[in-house]
Amino acid sequence: MSVRPARSPRPPDLSPIAADVRRGLTATPKWLPARLFYDRRGSELFDAITELPEYYLTRVEYALLERHAADIVERAIAGAPRPVRVVELGAGSGVKTKLLLQAFVSRQGRTLYMPIDVSEGALRACALRLWRETPDVDVQPLAMRHEDALPAITSLGPRRLVLFIGSSIGNLSDAEAARLLGSVRRCLAPGGALLLGADRVKPLSVLLPAYDDAAGVTAAFNRNVLARINRELGGRFDVERFDHEARWNPDAAAVEMHLVSRGAQRVQIEALELTVDFADRESIHTESSAKYDDARIHALIRAAGFVPERDYQDDRGWFGLHFCRVE
Repeated sequence: MSVRPARSPRPPDLSPIAADVRRGLTATPKWLPARLFYDRRGSELFDAITELPEYYLTRVEYALLERHAADIVERAIAGAPRPVRVVELGAGSGVKTKLLLQAFVSRQGRTLYMPIDVSEGALRACALRLWRETPDVDVQPLAMRHEDALPAITSLGPRRLVLFIGSSIGNLSDAEAARLLGSVRRCLAPGGALLLGADRVKPLSVLLPAYDDAAGVTAAFNRNVLARINRELGGRFDVERFDHEARWNPDAAAVEMHLVSRGAQRVQIEALELTVDFADRESIHTESSAKYDDARIHALIRAAGFVPERDYQDDRGWFGLHFCRVE
């Protein structure tokens, strides 16, 4: 399991993913950040995942938004002297968000919406859908990482609702989540709010199939990160020599996704002038998806400086939406 420079006449690539790939594949154990999933192909595969019978998260959260959108909007605009502006971190295709935006338009008229995502393709699809289906929403898409978008969030004025739904918070450690939410909190004035979506702890018979479906779509989504390295950085991964695995980590209360090397192998990444060796069954950790109970999610919310105001859960307690206020 060694990592050493590979000879290549090509200069280093300046792709925005280069630093992440070098850092993750030269670490012990190896890892890659989950944001690398979301190129155009990865976004298409994730949209397909949300339609799978095993992937309960999107259906349950959609139903919660459908049931409680009016109440969420009333809370967001309470006492606001002017229309509330809506920001979403990790917006993706925006299918669920449309429910909230329609409720905002019904209550306050024309509404500004700023979707933020690392995938330009997903943002483009989101904007086109909303322009077509909700003409009273002014869509201002922003393609960048969450932490880079904070100045833009601040510039929108005093009354904003920030959405961080889809349980994207689960991709971060608790310390990372508290830092990100704390940064968002500092962008908001008193009266501003956060709507946070968080998946909850439940039986492994429900959790694990959501990350390892029978049709193999999640496996293709996971392997696509290697295909992306091949496309953008001149990688030489034989994608089919890596098995997709979903594992439960009880210490972190999280489902982990791994790409596991099928046999010992050596992979060159030309743009990084890097050769990476893999032992048989050595894995790359590509994603963690934490699962929460009330105590854990409320601790994160409070650590970031928000005040929990209202929790929404489905009847089985599988998923939660948490409306949080800045005071």
